[in-house]
Amino acid sequence: MRSVGLVLHPTRDVTEVASTVLDWAWRQRVEVLVDRADGHRLPPGTTAVDPRRLAEDCEALVSIGGDGTMLGALRLTVDRPKPVLGVHLGRLGFLVEVDPPDLPRALDRLAARDFTIEPRSCLRCVVCDERVVAFNDIAVTRYPGTGLVDATLAVDDQQYGYYRCDTLVFSTPAGSTAYSYAAGGPLVSPATEAVVLTPAAPMAGISRSVVLSPTERIRVDLRPGSGTVAVEIDGHVAKEVEGGGALEVRFQRGAGQVVRFDPRRYRQRSQLKLSLLDLPLLPEQWRELLPDEIRREVDHRYGRLSE
Repeated sequence: MRSVGLVLHPTRDVTEVASTVLDWAWRQRVEVLVDRADGHRLPPGTTAVDPRRLAEDCEALVSIGGDGTMLGALRLTVDRPKPVLGVHLGRLGFLVEVDPPDLPRALDRLAARDFTIEPRSCLRCVVCDERVVAFNDIAVTRYPGTGLVDATLAVDDQQYGYYRCDTLVFSTPAGSTAYSYAAGGPLVSPATEAVVLTPAAPMAGISRSVVLSPTERIRVDLRPGSGTVAVEIDGHVAKEVEGGGALEVRFQRGAGQVVRFDPRRYRQRSQLKLSLLDLPLLPEQWRELLPDEIRREVDHRYGRLSE
């Protein structure tokens, strides 16, 4: 391996983890690339480049942060997928597998190609002639005080119905545990290929989730009476739309490559974290109810439940 790229959480202190990567890279004679905008946040030893070169020139990406940072790294490489290794600094990571103490060994395995690839699908969306990509979800959300999301749904050019709701969420199977799930949508196996449409707080029209084939063409037209909406891509506002407009959404297979060292342990950890979402207690409160010996074992096997 000749080069790796770093993708950093936008606000958290990543110095310690980045230093681990740089120390490893110096010993292995591996070049470390980073977005020019983030170069000032890191110790000496990195090569600052523009985002396009970061995605094209590196052989793998190391994402330092939580799921949001990981999704950003996947979006960065969507046109030329590269292995993305996630290092956990977030509070509830479903995508990220590696904790900072395990990073040196993980980097050795990354360089030796001793890992499996978990392919990730994405949604490609054209919103008012602007192209965007989401690996979890696309949310069309109303601005308070401007009216509801008022839109019609067409699938393969056939009209299906309409929505009047606070938010309309399009999600991938992997993203079904995010906004769509919070809005009452189904949990969909990541092994499934599908697009899930879920309205949040529906007032009229379609009020349940709709699950569509990956080959179907999906179009949502905002009606003239719709309020101003924000189009969120994996939780980040990509565009504001006033007074009508359209979104066309397509499913794309194999758009991202997530590095997995222990897929079985990762699935167990994610299942445990997901089960906590329906409990009336915060994860840390739930943890404190465990006997000491079980708490230590859970922390060792799955990490702190509050993270």
